[in-house]
Amino acid sequence: MREMSIMGTMRAIIPITRFNKGEANRIFEEVEADGTKIVMKNNRPACILMSPGDYETLMETLSDYILREEAESRMAGYKPEESMSQEEVMKSFGITEADLEDVDVEIE
Repeated sequence: MREMSIMGTMRAIIPITRFNKGEANRIFEEVEADGTKIVMKNNRPACILMSPGDYETLMETLSDYILREEAESRMAGYKPEESMSQEEVMKSFGITEADLEDVDVEIE
């Protein structure tokens, strides 16, 4: 996503009347070419228009942030003396290495 300066923000503002005048296709082309647009209605932001790629990037960044916060929260309460090794966990569930040979695991 593109960073927005004050001038960039001013150029990103579009009045909703442009939609009322049938300029939607042109506005969408501007979003693709120039980035995010802020649609104003009654002098207030009504919605934000952005490309699907920028939206996906934004959602991934938000998801990464939430996961990081969760990881930090969990690590704050981590007590090494209360943890178990993989071998200990497998033994407690009666799982052997041979049991896992044909298991496919996908990690994101």
